[in-house]
Amino acid sequence: MGRRGSRAAAVTQERERVLTPERKRCPVCGQRLWIAYTKRRRVVRLDGVWRLTLRVRRCPNQACALYHHAYGPEELGAWVLPQAEFGLDIIALVGRLRYCEQRSVPQIHHALRERGVQIAERSVTVLLHRYEELVALRLADASRLRERLAEQGGVILALDGLQPDVGHEVLWVLRDVRSGAVLLARSLLSATAGDLVPLLAEVRDALAGHAREDREDERPVVPILGVISDGQHSIRKAVARALPGVPHQLCQFHYLREAARPIFEADRHAKKELKKRVRGVRPIERELEGRTDDAAEALRGYCLAIRSALTDDGRPPLAAAGLKLKGRLEAVAASLERVERTIQGEPQARKGG
Repeated sequence: MGRRGSRAAAVTQERERVLTPERKRCPVCGQRLWIAYTKRRRVVRLDGVWRLTLRVRRCPNQACALYHHAYGPEELGAWVLPQAEFGLDIIALVGRLRYCEQRSVPQIHHALRERGVQIAERSVTVLLHRYEELVALRLADASRLRERLAEQGGVILALDGLQPDVGHEVLWVLRDVRSGAVLLARSLLSATAGDLVPLLAEVRDALAGHAREDREDERPVVPILGVISDGQHSIRKAVARALPGVPHQLCQFHYLREAARPIFEADRHAKKELKKRVRGVRPIERELEGRTDDAAEALRGYCLAIRSALTDDGRPPLAAAGLKLKGRLEAVAASLERVERTIQGEPQARKGG
């Protein structure tokens, strides 16, 4: 439906291009390949619409294992994906607009139409999926990872699971702390050690290679120098099984949280005591019901400020909720004192005037 919708508006001008395979001889028998037939492809790109004529070669040697095997133009892969109509440049633009500029599908559709690309909104969604697939394939390319990470001499592997809601699949992400590169991301229904070992082994094998041609001395091209995770027992067991001998420690956040646990408990008790002193907010709000004067509006603002301070739990261990509540209540109290001094000073000013 996306391709049919993209042809709703007629294109007034099209350009033509003939693509011919670079390979001229059969890789098996070495005999010269013949041009057996031609195909036509219509490709929509940012620079216009192209009619491609594709010359296809075949091996004429009946005794060859690749007899009648079709060889298409290699250059076609730089134009468009198989069975697709829109060029790679449009797919790249769709991905940039979505993930760099945070534009919605309707906004991307409008931007493409402004560039003269005749495309349906549904086709934009399809192209966005193709972009995500290409990115996933690129990230999973083991040779690319080794080439990128070999210069830094090793990786420090970070492992963590993200669960959007209880009962849903957990997205496990393995990334390199030093470069920030995501090495693997996969959803699992459970998080046992047996489930996590294959993930760690897959990353280990992707980074592994032979530093030298000497088979007796096999070393990983990109060694795993260490692993950082939370204290989950299944993760500890999985790392010990998949990466024996690799140092494994708690991440800085979990380490600080455990170290700051006594301070956190004291801060939570302090916040509890502070809440007892401001429990009279609701009766004040009831008394203000029906009033629309300036004083009532000001008091409602103070009540809302106190309620907002009470519901902010902070982000322990670095942002203590009790200390944060104390600072906000002191700011409210200081504001009320300034208002009181202003009110007390007004009669004197009027009397002096």
